[in-house]
Amino acid sequence: MHIGEVAARTGVSARALRHYEDSGLLVPERMGNGYRVYAEADIVRVAQIRAMISAGLGTAVIKRYLDCARLGDHGTSLEMCPDLRAELDSIAERLSVKQAALRETQRRLRELTAAG
Repeated sequence: MHIGEVAARTGVSARALRHYEDSGLLVPERMGNGYRVYAEADIVRVAQIRAMISAGLGTAVIKRYLDCARLGDHGTSLEMCPDLRAELDSIAERLSVKQAALRETQRRLRELTAAG
């Protein structure tokens, strides 16, 4: 299938599909005229990529751990491959630090508005 059909079936733009390819996440075959040809397995792979992106993982991290992704009845899950747990813990810690900073900013805003 061509890029337009994959885009329609996955809800991902053709531009995003090309970005996934440029990042090494998706490797469609090429016809003699240069057109991309996607397999049915690529639909699953795009779903896995989207799930990992929505969980806050960047394409470099996804590339390292995409083979750990499994698609089941309840969506995409990650099998704990070597080093993956440490990577996810690091991401979670960075998010916690950002959340604490946001809470502090909210507290300061409340102080400013209470003073007025």
